[in-house]
Amino acid sequence: MLNENGKKTVPCAMSVAGSDSGGGAGVQADLLTFAAHGIHGCTAITALTAQNPDIVKAAEATDVGILYAQMETVCAYYKPNAAKTGMLFTAEIVECVADFFARRPHIALVVDPVMISTSGARLLKADAVAALTEKLMPSAALITPNLDEGAALMGKSEIADISAAAAELSRKFGVSVLLKGGHLRGDEITDVLAERSGKISEIKSKRVHGVNTHGSGCTLSASITANLAKGMDLPDACRTAQAYIVSCMKNPLETSGGSFINHFPML
Repeated sequence: MLNENGKKTVPCAMSVAGSDSGGGAGVQADLLTFAAHGIHGCTAITALTAQNPDIVKAAEATDVGILYAQMETVCAYYKPNAAKTGMLFTAEIVECVADFFARRPHIALVVDPVMISTSGARLLKADAVAALTEKLMPSAALITPNLDEGAALMGKSEIADISAAAAELSRKFGVSVLLKGGHLRGDEITDVLAERSGKISEIKSKRVHGVNTHGSGCTLSASITANLAKGMDLPDACRTAQAYIVSCMKNPLETSGGSFINHFPML
């Protein structure tokens, strides 16, 4: 895209999420993903964590005044087309973020309802769930729960029919839902997009074995956000993002004795 002076410009997107000290998830993964999509990434840090792919050792929430100032200052200057949320941690933070985006409906918002880490650490306190569903989700263009998060949002112990569950979640919260099927067994993964209009579509991919999936949810939602910032419609943004995360895992980054998501698979 060229501006009036003939210089190349790129869209902007913002990540409102926690910092992963190991660099594989959270705002670090989001920024890598934005960069891989040719997007200028900005951040508002919701929490600091001490973690690696195996454990979240400690977490501390950001003061909500500083958090709101981060979001306000970023948007005043960069005017992002799209944004995503990740780890929000406390009810107070959820309410702060919800208030901010309710005042800015022109920003396409992707809400990744991060509740529990792969290592089992709680990343959203129990009293924050109601604030998430009642105050933040109504502003979302899309929510991206995995099966465990989807079941928790529905008040169920597990999900048997992913398509029916995606449709139910969309009706319940009045938003479009991408329900991720990666936690199901088998070599074929099916994610289901239930749009607010009622349209249901499946996005299928082959499971990639031997790669640590730490940060995969962050990366997928960040890719969708980047695609929306570029002007893609929601179905294309989700399909393109799924192809991107598969490529990231097929071309892993080998480090520290493991195979991890490579956010620049083209390199």
